[in-house]
Amino acid sequence: MIFVLDAGNTNIVLGIFKDKKLIMECRIGTDAKRTADEYGIQVLKLFSHNNIKPSDIKGVIISSVVPNIMYSIEHMIRKYFKLNPVVVGPGVKTGINIKYDNPKFVGADRIVNAVASHEIYKKPLVIIDFGTATTYCAVTKKGDYLGGAICPGIKISADALFEKAAKLPRIELIKPKRIISKSTVASMQAGIVYGYIGQVDYIVSKMKKEMVAMGEEEPFVVATGGLAKLIAQDSITIDEVNPFLTLEGLRIIYEKNKE
Repeated sequence: MIFVLDAGNTNIVLGIFKDKKLIMECRIGTDAKRTADEYGIQVLKLFSHNNIKPSDIKGVIISSVVPNIMYSIEHMIRKYFKLNPVVVGPGVKTGINIKYDNPKFVGADRIVNAVASHEIYKKPLVIIDFGTATTYCAVTKKGDYLGGAICPGIKISADALFEKAAKLPRIELIKPKRIISKSTVASMQAGIVYGYIGQVDYIVSKMKKEMVAMGEEEPFVVATGGLAKLIAQDSITIDEVNPFLTLEGLRIIYEKNKE
């Protein structure tokens, strides 16, 4: 079994693969103050709940956009699993060619998503990841990572309204039936959700035009992340939602580097 961890700003997503099949997926909160032992206790409880033993794990791979938790996470893996993890970063084989001005500045999550999408779909791609930040990435058919755009995430936008506007409440992120809403909560939901759908479709349409102008076929658009389904319902540009894209990418990168 392969243990994969994707550490984001809000959550750490954990996955277990057995023979390339995802058999466990769960989340724990990202906390820079948490020790290796505290992370270890959490992870072992989740393993026990899913009838998995630490000794069942034969390899571990980590991607992270939160540098200050990496010592605790890596130490937890070495202490509780007796393994040295593969950490996505410079020197790790990915199978894609990063065309960023400085490849070191590309987030590990964006690289992992690009690897997974390139391996799975084998066509020009726009990849959208709805996380704490929303990222848009462009990948050519032959596997060149071209770059993309980064925007505040949907939850950040909602939280900002609550925190900065005295009379506006904290809201649940759901899609109201209409944009012309008759309550403050529904008005906020309409502005955030429908506004984000518009943002997605505009950015993706511009990225498609740029890629086609470079000689690529029209890109396939795949979305992942916690709120991908909410936005994809009304988006006219998202072709597919793949909720486990990042975990699949970690598995693929591990396979490329396991020797």
